[in-house]
Amino acid sequence: MQVKASHILVSSLNEANSVLSELHGGKSFEELAKKYSSCPSGRDGGNLGFFGKGQMVGEFETAAFSLDIGQVSGPIKTQFGYHLIKVTGKK
Repeated sequence: MQVKASHILVSSLNEANSVLSELHGGKSFEELAKKYSSCPSGRDGGNLGFFGKGQMVGEFETAAFSLDIGQVSGPIKTQFGYHLIKVTGKK
């Protein structure tokens, strides 16, 4: 199975929670990714495309594969920082 996901990468838990609050307040995930994400994918609304198991760091992969389409994770800590992950497809 593969998952299609977008993410927002920030450096601190406080920043991740702040972005999550804006998301819950009705702002679009893609716009928030463009505004806050430190990952180059932020320019594309955080879109990472499809990926299979073994292609992402463990914590990220576990979270992404456990989410339903359209669902957004809480902050996920990896060696890169804190991610908010939104699953946009599965195949």
